[in-house]
Amino acid sequence: MKLRRTTTVLAAGAMAALLLTACGGDDGDTDETPGADPTAAPGDDDTGDTGGSPGSLTVGGATFTEMAIMQEIYRALLEDAGYDVNIQQADNREIYAEALIGGEIDIVPEYAATFAEYLNVQENGAQAAEDEPIATTDAAETVEAMRPLAESRGLAVLEAAEAASQNGFAVSAEFASEHGVQSLSDLADVGQPLSFATTEECPDRPFCQPGLENVYGLEFSELLPLGFGSPQTKQAVADGTAELGLVGTTDGTLEGLGLVLLDDDQNLQLADNLVPVVNEATAADQTVVDTLNQLAGVLTTEDLALLNARVDAERLLAEDVARDYLEEKGLL
Repeated sequence: MKLRRTTTVLAAGAMAALLLTACGGDDGDTDETPGADPTAAPGDDDTGDTGGSPGSLTVGGATFTEMAIMQEIYRALLEDAGYDVNIQQADNREIYAEALIGGEIDIVPEYAATFAEYLNVQENGAQAAEDEPIATTDAAETVEAMRPLAESRGLAVLEAAEAASQNGFAVSAEFASEHGVQSLSDLADVGQPLSFATTEECPDRPFCQPGLENVYGLEFSELLPLGFGSPQTKQAVADGTAELGLVGTTDGTLEGLGLVLLDDDQNLQLADNLVPVVNEATAADQTVVDTLNQLAGVLTTEDLALLNARVDAERLLAEDVARDYLEEKGLL
């Protein structure tokens, strides 16, 4: 069987229609859809019928680097198991989740806590995530809590990996060495108010400033609204303008910039572990389930950060990075 190497993009359209735009392979660009061809028309790819014919699967999800890598990991695993696989990406969760439910795509890589609260809101209303959240700091608990909500929408949640993409907090290597800091608790023991490069919303977010103050007892002298994991935030920490910066736990550029990610040793952040979500029809295929569940015992947060770095810093293709990783781990 000839394996197809096609990626398409789901986009929002009039009356919420799902429009398919053909595109090539991922180029690792986090600012726009990887490999997108804005001139391509619907149907300009060679995928033929992607509606779930035997042996054919469609992996979907978002367009940023980490998701592109995960999509390519899923594709490589499933192709190795004998399936014919293509990828359809979307600009936001609302689009690809509905495509998953509707059968236009079969599988997406998701973040456990975030998707749990997405389903919670869909089921119980806009305030549900704040009034009665179901996500916790434990990945297994979070997955179990969201499974009934997923099943009610015709979805199944597979096994979560150790890899978690969460809010992270970084200091410079120089600061970490000078003060003996490896964790947020260590940082609190330093006992000094901190300049914090973060987002404008941080003072109102329970897992940002309020959580750092209430759980760890940190104090802040200044908040610099430079963005989540932005170049400006990381540069501010690197050059000493800020002692602390809000970044992602799977940001692969930190070490190269001389930054140290601190351990969230009191589990402030919710369990946003990577987890495959499939539609009902796909969940009935035990080979698919077993193939994707292999990642649960292998993929770590450190692995994902290194994979992101290979795409974002080294400018390698997500497809090649994914395949090299799986071969290294003995999964291909």
